[in-house]
Amino acid sequence: MLVELGVMEQRTKAVYEVLDGATVTDVARRYGVTRQTVHNWLRRYANKGFSALVDKPSRPGSCPHQMAPEVEARLVTMRREHPSWGPRTILYWLGREGVDPLPGRSSVYRALVRHRLIEPKKRRRRREDYKRWERSKSMELWQMDIVGRFHLRDGTELKAVTGVDDHSGFCVSARLVVRATARPVCEALRLAMRTHGVPRQILTDNGKVFTARFGTGPGPVLFDRICHDNGVDHLLTAPFSPTTTGKVERFHKTLRKDFFTPNDHRFETLEDTQRALDEWVVTYNTIRPHQSVGDRPPAERFALASMPELEIVEGEDDEPMGEDDDVVIPSITRRVGTDGRIALAGFSYSTGRWLAGEVVEVVASASLIEVSHRGVVVATHARRHRQGSDPRITNEPRHRKPRQPTVGTSVTRVVDGSGQVSFAAHTYRVGNPYRRLQVEVAIVNNTVQISYEGAVVKTHPIRHDRSKEFGAFSTPNGRPRNRRPRAAS
Repeated sequence: MLVELGVMEQRTKAVYEVLDGATVTDVARRYGVTRQTVHNWLRRYANKGFSALVDKPSRPGSCPHQMAPEVEARLVTMRREHPSWGPRTILYWLGREGVDPLPGRSSVYRALVRHRLIEPKKRRRRREDYKRWERSKSMELWQMDIVGRFHLRDGTELKAVTGVDDHSGFCVSARLVVRATARPVCEALRLAMRTHGVPRQILTDNGKVFTARFGTGPGPVLFDRICHDNGVDHLLTAPFSPTTTGKVERFHKTLRKDFFTPNDHRFETLEDTQRALDEWVVTYNTIRPHQSVGDRPPAERFALASMPELEIVEGEDDEPMGEDDDVVIPSITRRVGTDGRIALAGFSYSTGRWLAGEVVEVVASASLIEVSHRGVVVATHARRHRQGSDPRITNEPRHRKPRQPTVGTSVTRVVDGSGQVSFAAHTYRVGNPYRRLQVEVAIVNNTVQISYEGAVVKTHPIRHDRSKEFGAFSTPNGRPRNRRPRAAS
């Protein structure tokens, strides 16, 4: 008859056998355990008797790193009072209150999950996977942008013209507007420079209120003019690259989460919302810890910047203009060469071979050269010629006086639908404006000269077989058209 022994009985019997003279190896083999386990039973029996052979819980009796109940209660209270605070911010304020020792960030996270104050989420990418850059000191670069979808109590949507200092994360602009057009955006820029000083550079996206880079007009817009007049270098991001202005985009997330989401549809007027926003910005700059600056308020870093006394140039805005109007300066016209380049103030700029022979408009700003063709920007280059060396701009366009064609033997040809003529079994380009018109083709030295109504319009080097010129000149009026007689009705 087999009897199943309990764990306690097996250990007791194994200890008795060893005490009676059996070897530890034989006992361990019979009971299916290791020799180390049998030695452990003997040691526990020798210290505390048979009661020590009972199973003990693996949980330690105490944990010196366990969060104190009062600390857990305090962090829960903080989270309920400030629903936007995460584990990092809660740890910062626990340290300000003198809690010692501070719990770990993961301990705070698990405590918030236990109390169902946050929902557990998948872990995001590690910080090492991102590349972060910043300027070496404050006032070197501002990042500016426009963010919307904020509403008053009556449903009116507001937009905010925002700006942060790249080095310190200090908010230099948070101006609310109803319509983010040229005039209110530039008023926000002027206010920021009057309050905090003039930065060396400003980085924005390619919005039409910031630049005429992709607009229909030649530009520059009022925002560019204010930057130029104050000696600010205006930088633009590449199209579809919001991470370039990542600091101001991250500020938008905090602005929406901490200010607008709790206060949405709360304020009656724009002025009330702006006053409340100004108070929040003071808290953001001077009290709230910023992770990217070592959990310190941005004002501590921003205060290290030197603030020279400068006079803010408001920009040329004397004439009344609509909210969406931009300041426009005259452009310079240039004809693209056969190599796809134009000449400006002694320097050559590329536009593309596909524009060879076409007239383009050139706008020279403080740091950029923009080339437009029929209202579309086709090329942008860094300015290489110095200020003050731009070609003279006149109100009346200058046209080269067409020269008279050289007298000699010529033939008449009709320009086809693609703007070309055929001569000696070879085609020569004339131009789309002369399609379906009759032109004169002549051989002058080593060139083919094409003229229309007594004026030369094109010259080309000879590319046809010279032996075929006799046949071309034998039909000066072109190949006769064959017309079939109409059938008698």
